[in-house]
Amino acid sequence: MRPSTPSHFRVVHWNPARRSTTVEEFMMRPTFDPEAERIAADLLADIRARGEAAILAAMARIDGVTVHPTELRVSAKEFDAAEDRLAPAVKGSILEAHNRVADFARRSMRPDWEAETPHGGRLGERFAPLSRVGVYVPGGTAPLASTVVMTATLAQVAGVPEIVACTPCAKDGSVRPEILFAMKVCGVTEAYRVGGIQAIGMMAYGTRRVPAVEKIVGPGNAFVTAAKRQVYGTVALDLVAGPSECAILADASAKPDWVAADLLAQAEHGSGHERAMLVTDSPALADAVADILPERIRGMSRRATVERVVNRGGILIATAPSLADGMDLVNRFAPEHFELAVENPEEWIPRAKTAGAIFAGHWTPESAGDFAAGPSHVLPTGGAARMFDGLTVEAFRHRTSVVRYAEGDLRDALPVVRTFADIEGLDGHRASADIRFPGA
Repeated sequence: MRPSTPSHFRVVHWNPARRSTTVEEFMMRPTFDPEAERIAADLLADIRARGEAAILAAMARIDGVTVHPTELRVSAKEFDAAEDRLAPAVKGSILEAHNRVADFARRSMRPDWEAETPHGGRLGERFAPLSRVGVYVPGGTAPLASTVVMTATLAQVAGVPEIVACTPCAKDGSVRPEILFAMKVCGVTEAYRVGGIQAIGMMAYGTRRVPAVEKIVGPGNAFVTAAKRQVYGTVALDLVAGPSECAILADASAKPDWVAADLLAQAEHGSGHERAMLVTDSPALADAVADILPERIRGMSRRATVERVVNRGGILIATAPSLADGMDLVNRFAPEHFELAVENPEEWIPRAKTAGAIFAGHWTPESAGDFAAGPSHVLPTGGAARMFDGLTVEAFRHRTSVVRYAEGDLRDALPVVRTFADIEGLDGHRASADIRFPGA
């Protein structure tokens, strides 16, 4: 029997001076699934040993998809057909999103720089694009064309010459035209109808037909997350992103129906493990949101998905003694997405220390960030926003420091080199500097 929508959501009255079991349980969300880790390890080992044969076998066994090895790669003809099938309005929206993301990426790129040393040498940094990257695009519960825009566009702006994209296909082998058109717009040079663990293995290890990539980016389910973790070191990664989550800090100026809609936006993603939290200093707002949520859920096309989240305790409505206390709770949660639904958001932005992305003000729903604003929507989850950043254009570039000393610069540094070489017992290091100054 499908779980039902509750008639009313409970409001938790949270106080930092008293421990709340409900709040503490909500805060605990495991980043990794042990069973997914085991399954990923077995399949990745098979892919590493048998390559393409293991990938095709996994597609048949897991996805029910049977394709010829030469059909794994999406053809140019399919890309052209996809573009022809889409309405002009759809293509226009994808192009507009791409342009916005590309503009943000160009503005955030770090330039090469140099500075002169005291004796005429130079110090600096140089940035160059990676040569070949892999983009994972989820497509199981929803065709995430937006993820193409939020990943491949950054690689395109960075100047990566080879952008490989993998996405699950339907049982007949087809890929949604919206995804294919987005790939074409965003500079994808190779696309494969492969999803899940097998896509991560193919990009990380390579096959006879598909060279390995240098880095893999993009979100995915628990199995994709487990696979990404286990290929780290063979390839570089962006971050490990799990189920979506959102926190909203709101005051009495917030509209209850807007807040309720924003809470449910993340809950519809599909895994059932999503998290959405409202913290407010207004009991009236909390009660109003609690009253509105049930009816909104019953009217959603993904009602069953949202109800799984609700029945796993994935939506929390909490009052706090003050907004400052509420902000402390949000910082403890370290949300992927953080909405400031308050009258003066600029006052609170500096206090948000752990969010993956901040959406400030009543007119900035998180969904704008998912599709249109400009920054990538690939963000850390599960509390990882405490130490990881969201995906940026710099993830697709290699940074190299450049040091060119003049004789006087090395002479100035000689005492430091000698001291550290002596501390660490590295006489060869000392000699490589001393030899340039005989008798010094």
